[in-house]
Amino acid sequence: MRNMLSPRFPRLFSLASLTGAAIMLAATAAHAQQAVAEPGAAEANAQASRWALGAGVGIERSPYAGYGNKTRALPLLMYNGRYFSFAGTTADLKLGAAGPVGFTLRARYADDGYEGSDAPILNGMDKRKGGFWIGASALWRNPYADLSLEWLTDASGNSHGQTVKLQAEHRFTAGRFTLSPYLGVNWMSSDYVDYYFGVRQNEATARRAAYQGSSTANLIGGLRTDYSLTSSQSMFLDLRVTRYGSGITDSPLVDRSNSPSARLGYLYRF
Repeated sequence: MRNMLSPRFPRLFSLASLTGAAIMLAATAAHAQQAVAEPGAAEANAQASRWALGAGVGIERSPYAGYGNKTRALPLLMYNGRYFSFAGTTADLKLGAAGPVGFTLRARYADDGYEGSDAPILNGMDKRKGGFWIGASALWRNPYADLSLEWLTDASGNSHGQTVKLQAEHRFTAGRFTLSPYLGVNWMSSDYVDYYFGVRQNEATARRAAYQGSSTANLIGGLRTDYSLTSSQSMFLDLRVTRYGSGITDSPLVDRSNSPSARLGYLYRF
């Protein structure tokens, strides 16, 4: 794994600061909100331990040419305690808060890889592996929107990449429904993009030119809704669209600039 305090690291947070300001301006028209419990994130209440169990299905359009949709079963196991929480493939160690801003150390497994047999455009490509990521996150709860900042680095050493994600989310309730629109930017380092979307010289063909990936920023927008069946049971639906940056869309492996995705599932809290 490369040195986490590389010269590029300060530039990540310069980008994060500029993008965060843009997101804050976009969120000023939102109403007051409270904490939301959702699949894939720790619940807000840090005082009481709570478990949740559920299942769902996720469908995502792959950016790789000819790959089609990725469909995955989503077994969900969540726990939220005072100092530790996990949800799915993400685990957080809570470091405490400074006013309205909470901080965590984060670990996550991401299955971002592919096999050469997954699509015709990938035939002859070396396997790209998923990886374990570690880093930190911060969450600022305020009267307008929840603003989150996450930095992760590839601890498995497969891509040697880094990512920075900024996201704004607003929550409001209508009867048994909870609606949470969100907007974010996900920055990916050149190492990450080159590993998953680059084409090495030995992989180049007449149809697939060699390509060295460059850092890029993807835009993310979506709407998550939860419906309370009972005080302990709920259904959720998460609709999302990702717009890829030029570092990804310029790759000869990619034939689209947008990828929609959807997650639908059930949770039981006890």
